[in-house]
Amino acid sequence: MQAVGQGRDPIFRAIEAMTALAEIFERRREVLARDAGITIEQWRVLEEISTEHFIPSMFARSRDSSAAAVSKILRQLLDSGLVSAAIGRDDRRNRSYKLTAKGHRTLAEVRAARQAAIEAVWTGFSRDELASFSTFAGKLSDRIERYSRGKNGRRAAAV
Repeated sequence: MQAVGQGRDPIFRAIEAMTALAEIFERRREVLARDAGITIEQWRVLEEISTEHFIPSMFARSRDSSAAAVSKILRQLLDSGLVSAAIGRDDRRNRSYKLTAKGHRTLAEVRAARQAAIEAVWTGFSRDELASFSTFAGKLSDRIERYSRGKNGRRAAAV
């Protein structure tokens, strides 16, 4: 096998393409969020609050984040009037969060912009192309996850 960056090895071309794709996706998400006046992290929290099953500590764990980081995002959302908080009915130590009218509008705006982008980019591909890509991406994700777990639970370097 050739060294990284050398020649036209299809594995390294695929890695470069996947890396470029991931970077483009991340930049697009940043633009969508910024155009709506929020950050990607705030968008994620708004999406979760909109499900009405939002628990900050569980959200932090699921995102490999700290409770303090999620609390900071919640304060930003509260300060900007996108969410409201109330003392929990079942457990007065907890707060329940809801989107305000402004929060609903912001989330609707970012979702509409995302849907327009999906339609502009993805609808030009055939069902077969999309199915092949989905199958390949699923297999690749599974392999990376298995490799990342490594032996004895150690995490391996990123590929």
